[in-house]
Amino acid sequence: MSEHPITYAGSGVDVEAGDRAVELMKASVRRATRPEVLGGLGGFAGMFDASALARMSRPVLATSTDGVGTKVAIAQVLDIHDTIGFDLVGMVVDDIVVCGAEPLFMTDYIATGKVVPERIAAIVGGIARACEEAGVALVGGETAEHPGLLDPDEYDVAGAATGVVEHDAVLGPQRVQDGDVVLALASSGLHSNGYSLVRRVVASAGWALDRHVDDFGRTLGEELLEPTRLYTRPLLDLIGTEGVDVHSLSHVTGGGLAANLARVLPTGMFARLDRSTWTPPAVFLTVQDLGRVPQADIERTLNQGVGFVAVLPAAHVDRAAQVCEAHGIRAWTIGEVTLEERASVADGVEVVRGAKGVDGGAVQVVGEHPAA
Repeated sequence: MSEHPITYAGSGVDVEAGDRAVELMKASVRRATRPEVLGGLGGFAGMFDASALARMSRPVLATSTDGVGTKVAIAQVLDIHDTIGFDLVGMVVDDIVVCGAEPLFMTDYIATGKVVPERIAAIVGGIARACEEAGVALVGGETAEHPGLLDPDEYDVAGAATGVVEHDAVLGPQRVQDGDVVLALASSGLHSNGYSLVRRVVASAGWALDRHVDDFGRTLGEELLEPTRLYTRPLLDLIGTEGVDVHSLSHVTGGGLAANLARVLPTGMFARLDRSTWTPPAVFLTVQDLGRVPQADIERTLNQGVGFVAVLPAAHVDRAAQVCEAHGIRAWTIGEVTLEERASVADGVEVVRGAKGVDGGAVQVVGEHPAA
């Protein structure tokens, strides 16, 4: 039996701090909304008026969940917490767009060793701004204090979102055709994958986060914390553009370019991608050089400057690239798709077939990147 009374606060959980965090985040969350949202912040569940779905012929719901991985460690060291939300939103809602769905609403979850209201409000503020940019409603969330499990300055974030698409408009391998072209959409940097490798390389090299890197034009920490580009609205615009028939999309995240493209190709199809069509931004080259990371390993881990790819007819590529450029996203032809039985397969070069349990198509990356 304890000699003195044990309280929840004495156990390391400050309920009042959580309440203060909610008050601080209210204004930013209020902006991340849509007309369909019912109720306000603080309910047990977020509510979304789905009556519009009744007017759809055959609405298909799409859902996704994800986190940010060890990129949060960079934010914690730098004590900058208002950008990590863009990474979270990008990882979640841009997966939904892959099937052609419009993301509608999102919820978030933050686990931390100690609730510091200003820090939690900064994290949620970033999530809310990203949701606003993507046109997604932030309808709820949860902050959990886990003393003893996490250190006071540690936290992790996760989120989930739901979207909708007409059944007849679902994008995917079933639409891909022989002769299609693969259009690459530029990333904003590392995005939110491969940070375990990146952090290991940086630590091994002895580089501090405040080190200025001429090739970046800023500090290492600023480069590593660059927010993930949000593709939701640009891609929805692309899908809805007259004269552009998008067949499939792929979000280049964990596993790299080849594996993620293979997931959205049908079996029997082969995509040949050419490195000579682009030069990876300086951060990718720096990580590879510092860590002497093998080419195959870095391409399986980092996006190498390609954040998304679209598969579509060759005749539609120019218009599609124009749409992307209008949204500030550089786009270029990176390869083409053919029937594997008559594809030109380079000898001695790895062919990736499917990924993450998907029995998809085959992808081979050939050539060399131009010098930076």
